[in-house]
Amino acid sequence: MKKRTLVSQVMSRDITAIHRGMRLSEAYDFLRATPFHHLPVVEGRRPVGMISSSDFLRLVYAAEATGTTPIARLLDDRYSVDDAMSSEIRSLPQTATVHDAAELLSDGEAHSVVIVDDRGELVGIVTTTDLVRYLRDQSR
Repeated sequence: MKKRTLVSQVMSRDITAIHRGMRLSEAYDFLRATPFHHLPVVEGRRPVGMISSSDFLRLVYAAEATGTTPIARLLDDRYSVDDAMSSEIRSLPQTATVHDAAELLSDGEAHSVVIVDDRGELVGIVTTTDLVRYLRDQSR
């Protein structure tokens, strides 16, 4: 892997994000309709968290949902996006390198890094899949 390649060359720029003020059932439906496993949560254009399908499962199990309570109602009645998201996100500036992103994800605890501009606004996301594809392409 070339250590000097900028992360902006491998990041996804077409970002799908969930807004912090959304009803949780809307965020759940939004995530289910995408091919992604996790999505950034933004307030304006600034990333404030990350939400995943496993975050929703955790809340549903914690609420001891019954088969008679619709998931959407359960989520909206008891929780907010803030309750579901992880606020400990990993981020890098768009001037960081691919090596920096790989280093940040190498512990295996996270599978994505949000990329921000100099104002702290979301401009991209790099996933472990993006890094594997980059590595594959380097060996051709």
